[in-house]
Amino acid sequence: MTGGLFLSGAIAALFATALPAHDPSTGIVDPPPDKIVIKVATVNGSGCPQGTAAVAVSPDNTAFTVTYSDYLAQVGGNSDPTAFRRNCQLNLTVAVPGGFTYAIASADYRGFASLQPGASSTEKASYYFQGSPSTVAITHPFRGPYNDNWQATDTTEWAQLVWAPCGVQRNFNINTELRVSAGTSAPSATSFMTMDSTDGDISTIYHLAWKECPSS
Repeated sequence: MTGGLFLSGAIAALFATALPAHDPSTGIVDPPPDKIVIKVATVNGSGCPQGTAAVAVSPDNTAFTVTYSDYLAQVGGNSDPTAFRRNCQLNLTVAVPGGFTYAIASADYRGFASLQPGASSTEKASYYFQGSPSTVAITHPFRGPYNDNWQATDTTEWAQLVWAPCGVQRNFNINTELRVSAGTSAPSATSFMTMDSTDGDISTIYHLAWKECPSS
């Protein structure tokens, strides 16, 4: 499936990056003034049907967001038997200003969950550059009873950051998954977990770290 996402305008504000903007001890520098451009190569998965997700880059180049509108996993009641798991695989082309490279310093995942007593759910994510080994997926569990917004943050220490190759165009892959288990809850009771937003306030935010490429 191609074109399932669209590149939206820059949003007004985002959370600050998890790493300092400039740190000589790590080589991390301030974000470049020229804009980063993100386009969608492909999108696949039951959690992101065509036209139900959007990408936006922050004005200061410190982050980009992915906003979903139909990312829902559920079990129990009249739920479809396959609805207990939803996933989304994004393949992005990322154009960065010349002489710079970037890494994902942290990622904030958000949504809403309604879990009956005895039910549970998980959010799982990984991301990697095309041609590089996939990073280990990080899983965040939740247990019922639960009826509230949820948030999970994946943070990478600076020494373990995986940087985009300098001078080579490599697409960036993001894989996410929501899974809900009925467990010991009543079969007639519905439990669900979303990673979506109807008003744009709930987004997945990927915080960027920057450094300069070596001189050729």
